[in-house]
Amino acid sequence: MRQRYLLVLVGLVVVALAVGALPSLLQSGDPYRVHATDVGNASSFDGAAYDATNVSDRRFPYVTGAIENGTSERYYEGPFGVKEAFAHSPFDEFGAIETRAPAAIDDGVAHVTYDGTVYRLEIVREDA
Repeated sequence: MRQRYLLVLVGLVVVALAVGALPSLLQSGDPYRVHATDVGNASSFDGAAYDATNVSDRRFPYVTGAIENGTSERYYEGPFGVKEAFAHSPFDEFGAIETRAPAAIDDGVAHVTYDGTVYRLEIVREDA
């Protein structure tokens, strides 16, 4: 009887992980990217910005990807918004920036500094 419960529990965990991974694997759902625009030198910037110079690309893959390449990898939002509960998203990264530096985010746009340069980051929904 305990084996059956254990198998059911393992099955539920596998299904939950699949719900998070499937939209990206199948590239289904709405695609989003983080776009970065160079705003200028941090010393001349007249606003609040989050210092992203030492952030990990494992913790902030969308932000660091956008800073390095101008745009991040695609993130596919799952159907009915279910994926967000099971997978890391650019929305999570913007939420983390807002928690650390609330003034750095305004109307869905984040300002971050990286190696002395200020970048304007925005999550953009692309056409499928």
